Amino acid sequence: MRLTVDGKIHEVDVEPDMPLLWVLRDELGITGVKYGCGIAQCGACTVHIDGVATRSCQQWVGDVEGEVTTINGLGNPDALHAVQAAWIEHQVAQCGYCQSGQIMSAAALLAENPNPSDEDIDDAMSGNLCRCGTYPRIREAVKTAARTIRSV
Repeated sequence: MRLTVDGKIHEVDVEPDMPLLWVLRDELGITGVKYGCGIAQCGACTVHIDGVATRSCQQWVGDVEGEVTTINGLGNPDALHAVQAAWIEHQVAQCGYCQSGQIMSAAALLAENPNPSDEDIDDAMSGNLCRCGTYPRIREAVKTAARTIRSV
């Protein structure tokens, strides 16, 4: 099976009903994508498939059509993505476990809506759980990233 992940084509010999999360972590060694709950309720495993935020724990690899982008491929070698930079600026992460999924959801939101309201942010981020409770910093980081994206 052929899979494009973070701009690179990979050939994987797996069953089509294997979760994309397992393929990314166990077959390709992309450990920035986290296993949280396994039932698409926490958001830790969020990746983009053709720009759409997707829970990789419940996405069968055989059903993937399009390019997969993980936290590892979000920015570029020369610069962080605006969301990643804002996360650092606002010191969002505490334990950090959920952050790759949070960042991927925020980046998908801003690609679709570069001027989100607080309600838009809350709605888009509602599927991502943070046990540390950094939600106020997450919202501020999303707003900062939105301003950065709009100014480019």
